[in-house]
Amino acid sequence: MDKIALVGAGRVGEAAAAVLAQKDIARELVLIGTRPGVARGTALDLAEWAPLFGFDTRVQGSTELDGLAGADLVVVSAGRPRKPGMSRSDVLDANAPLVAGIAARVGRIAPEAALIAVANPVDILTHVAWRASGLPRERVIGLSGTLDAARMAGFVAEESGLSHQDVRAPVVGGHGDNVAPWPCYTTISGIPLNAFLTQAAIDRVVARTRQGGAEILALKQTSSAHAAPGAAVSAMVDAIAHDRKRLLPCVAILVGEYGQRDVAMDVPVILGRTGIERIIALDPGPDEAEQVRQSAAAIRRDLDRLRVAA
Repeated sequence: MDKIALVGAGRVGEAAAAVLAQKDIARELVLIGTRPGVARGTALDLAEWAPLFGFDTRVQGSTELDGLAGADLVVVSAGRPRKPGMSRSDVLDANAPLVAGIAARVGRIAPEAALIAVANPVDILTHVAWRASGLPRERVIGLSGTLDAARMAGFVAEESGLSHQDVRAPVVGGHGDNVAPWPCYTTISGIPLNAFLTQAAIDRVVARTRQGGAEILALKQTSSAHAAPGAAVSAMVDAIAHDRKRLLPCVAILVGEYGQRDVAMDVPVILGRTGIERIIALDPGPDEAEQVRQSAAAIRRDLDRLRVAA
């Protein structure tokens, strides 16, 4: 890619920028933040890694959204972070107008770009960004599924004592409490999960996946997760930039898939150069179908609240 813009120079934006710069995915990487000096200082700090890690990506910082011009891909992590005891919905009222304003500028300044939404609640804000940007649904994608799937895979590896590299763990639904981990589709080197774990262990994996972000927030107290979200962003960007056709769970705008319309939620997708190239329709059993319905209902409640407030 020629240019990637990251709007939000906080911890997630910095973590994503660090991985993307080291991978040399783009000729230019622009960090955009509101606090004077922070984005430029972070960019300078990362640029000074170049001789040590051997990359040639040009890293810059800015406080102006005009830096979006010419971007092939825009990552929006700007937003109010959670504090201990807060749900993702608790930050919705503050983050929705912010993300809508940024997405609208993306639509005007970088109309050919793909947009990855990161700020919470990411499923709601992916929908907000799609509406505000005017971009096609294939090019507006939310982070959470790739992150939640990585968390689930990590917990499976911990419970089983086997390699992280061999675990494939799809998730659907919303983010956090609304995520629906599907153990029935989870495998270790292609072998079903129940060949390795008891039902009690699988239940622990599911519970920890749903509380993955909250667990980190409770432990750290002063900040939420940023390393794993940044790495998840980089995995999505890499799939798009290199047209890898990777199968990843991502937040997508649904128009009938999984029985849902006009809602954004995690589903397995093929990510390539044009963004979401295909949504993979799995055949859920009764329990999994009910999880999807419950997730969609929770997401719609927040969307409806936003519409009433508007």
